[in-house]
Amino acid sequence: MNKILIKNAKIVNEGVVFEGDVLIENEIIVEIAESISAKSSDCKIIDAEGNFLIPGAIDDQVHFREPGLTHKGDIESESRAAVAGGITTYIEQPNTVPNAVTQEILEQKYVLASQKSFANYSFMMGATNDNLEEVLKTNPKNVAGIKIFLGSSTGNMLVDNEATLEKIFSSTSMLIAVHCEDETTIRNNTAQYKELYGEDIPVTAHHLIRSEEACYISSSKAVALAKKTGARLHIFHLSTAKEMELFTNKIPLEEKKITAEVCIHHLWFTNDDYATKGNLIKWNPAVKTAHDRKVLWEALLDDRIDVIATDHAPHTLEEKQKSYLDAPSGGPLVQHAVVAMFEAHHQGKISVEKIVEKMCHNPAKIFKIHKRGFIKVGYYADLVIVNAGLPWSVKKENILAKCGWSPFEGFTFKSRITHTFVNGQLVYNAFKVKDIRAGKRLEFER
Repeated sequence: MNKILIKNAKIVNEGVVFEGDVLIENEIIVEIAESISAKSSDCKIIDAEGNFLIPGAIDDQVHFREPGLTHKGDIESESRAAVAGGITTYIEQPNTVPNAVTQEILEQKYVLASQKSFANYSFMMGATNDNLEEVLKTNPKNVAGIKIFLGSSTGNMLVDNEATLEKIFSSTSMLIAVHCEDETTIRNNTAQYKELYGEDIPVTAHHLIRSEEACYISSSKAVALAKKTGARLHIFHLSTAKEMELFTNKIPLEEKKITAEVCIHHLWFTNDDYATKGNLIKWNPAVKTAHDRKVLWEALLDDRIDVIATDHAPHTLEEKQKSYLDAPSGGPLVQHAVVAMFEAHHQGKISVEKIVEKMCHNPAKIFKIHKRGFIKVGYYADLVIVNAGLPWSVKKENILAKCGWSPFEGFTFKSRITHTFVNGQLVYNAFKVKDIRAGKRLEFER
């Protein structure tokens, strides 16, 4: 039997921080107490030395690029980066090649992950203008949800047929996650900037092309459609102040039919950073203004926004170094997301309890994930030890994403992940990922 005793931790769970010990047997947390003694000599003891013990983060939106785009990243490389960053569970998106828009292709991704993934996994089923029959076959007990691109991004999965959209929204009780940007607005804005600059549009125009208006038109339509049909809607990567009026904090999360996510990059960067970071911070939706960032933080802290995620979407440096119009959108973030939020904690912006709520508890609640996201007896031992006073700098040689770069390169974080456990197995320790693919397919309580 695999037994691990974590001692002297500052355990963070459900809004409380308390000193204590946690005992793991095999995959499961079996005891949490102020002090636990090892009952047998085969129990491995880890002294957390007053560091934070948090549930493993659950990233509800990643693009790990397998199959079909594995020169950018793959399940093995990106899940390795995730566990090094304290993310023990991820939900991956369908815009791989081929797109995961049939049950057969979707299941092939699960087979790949069962052989390769260091972290727990689920894959979303993709919707198109003409695959409703396939979408409705999706099993709610072992698939995270349905993904709809209401704005085109990497891959050709734009759903722009209004009748199809309404049919999807009214036909399934599963969570529908959406990327909201209005394609017509973006095309018109791009044409205007081409008139000004020709093919040499500067990246500093990205947030003006993929504008506040483009985001709001699309997300307000999605919210209206969800209200009309009663669909369970989750809006990914919100980026503007204006969109915050679409969401409420007047009801508990468990009762919300419409939930909202913000990503690390929209909380960290602003359009001023395009001048130094260029295409490295070119995302869809775009990083917007300092005012947008400020209001996103306010909405996160007052619970209009429910989840912090990454939208981890690696591209090669060579691809990113192309001209603005040719460079793809997206970047690697799973390795640095948790410590980036701890950095915000050091800056006085957010409590550790709130980080855990938004990165661990709430994704588990929103997706109804079985026995993950909390430090509770009977739950899977997905756990992370964070030393909030152990600075380290992001350098090429310690970046684990396959693409080999990070928008945080050169930055020194004040906090470091020291241990990551996935299903009771210590997969990351002493700044090294062990060759233990401990990830399991997620189950959902639906």
